[in-house]
Amino acid sequence: PSCHLSRLNSALVDDTEDVSLDFGNEDELAFRKAKIRHPLATFFHLFFRVSAIVTYVCCDWFSRSFVGCFVTVLLLLSFDFWSVKNVTGRLMVGLRWWNQIDEDGKSHWIFEARKASPNHIAATEAEARIFWLGLIICPLIWIVFLFSTLFSLKLKWLALVIAGISLQAANLYGYILCKMGGESDLSKVTASFLSQTVFQTAGPGDFQKPGLEGLEIHKH
Repeated sequence: PSCHLSRLNSALVDDTEDVSLDFGNEDELAFRKAKIRHPLATFFHLFFRVSAIVTYVCCDWFSRSFVGCFVTVLLLLSFDFWSVKNVTGRLMVGLRWWNQIDEDGKSHWIFEARKASPNHIAATEAEARIFWLGLIICPLIWIVFLFSTLFSLKLKWLALVIAGISLQAANLYGYILCKMGGESDLSKVTASFLSQTVFQTAGPGDFQKPGLEGLEIHKH
């Protein structure tokens, strides 16, 4: 009887542990969907690019100095490029891209993505959506500015608009390549990215806390 009682107690303990683990997974899923774990990075991911757009649209209201407006918008675009490339992509979605020159003087593009790991807390779905929406929508706005500049014959702004498109499109293209595993064929990347992607619910392995360890690296 004591042996049977011991087995029964062991089974009850195992069942209790399983239930607690299930509740933990549900709590983690709810946390990942509801919370923003990096509010400062999320703020600056949008701040510089939105500020550049607002300044470009409203600069005539605030100042008559073309040079002052030009330099201010260009600085905001540069700050945005640096922060998104080096900080917010790593924190919000666990992705990073960069370029290095080897000993032979050849340029290599490197795309890194954090592997899923139980030792790291996943980034949240809300952060990932904000990251990709900001990354996609703002370059489209600058493309609209390009056409409006051409149609209105305000050609003095053309160089600034092209700079905005180039800087933000470079980050978008780099992060799409990171997400798609470094695939360099643009048509394949675009098709795969749109078929997967950012408006679908993310799995636990898609958005991991970034770092230098455990990165999948693809070189081109």
